[in-house]
Amino acid sequence: MAKVVTMRLDDKIYSMFKTLADQENRPLSNFIETATLRYINEIEFADEFEMVEINSNTALTDSMSCGIEDYKNRRGRFV
Repeated sequence: MAKVVTMRLDDKIYSMFKTLADQENRPLSNFIETATLRYINEIEFADEFEMVEINSNTALTDSMSCGIEDYKNRRGRFV
């Protein structure tokens, strides 16, 4: 079920959001939701090129494998 969120926006920011939403023929709330989801996806998840770079770095993947094994065996501590 959808939730209602109330937020304050500076007049300049509101105007900018509203202009961009109108250009895309979207309601303001949909524009903010879509822009936020895009931002999260870009920041939180590695794209295909980053994954190729990560997977080709053997030192990094070996270190991550060791870390996963340590976690499974409850070795070390998390800080």
